[in-house]
Amino acid sequence: MNAQARFVAGGAANTAFSYGVYFALRPALGYQGAWLAAYAAGIGFAYWFNARYVFRVALSWRGLLAYPLVYLAQYACSALLLHVLVEEWGTASAWAPLPMALLMLPLTYCLSRLLLARAS
Repeated sequence: MNAQARFVAGGAANTAFSYGVYFALRPALGYQGAWLAAYAAGIGFAYWFNARYVFRVALSWRGLLAYPLVYLAQYACSALLLHVLVEEWGTASAWAPLPMALLMLPLTYCLSRLLLARAS
């Protein structure tokens, strides 16, 4: 399996995990608060999976500390898109994160590859 296929597999696992966190926390935190919490939990999983299995680089403190930069850029884009989907287009907040995951895939792959290659 090549790196792109491994990235998609890891992304699917991370999406399912993050969506579970989002769905569980949404009643208590609202959709944006739940999205932030789910996003943060998914960053840890993504760093471990992408470093270890996708790009096959050693885990490091430098990589771990720098990796959230990938997701800072992605979060800014996805939070804006989430707002548009829910507030402007009337998408149910329970389902809005699912198309976002697909739309953010190319950006996240490129940024992850670049950052992990430099951090290793």
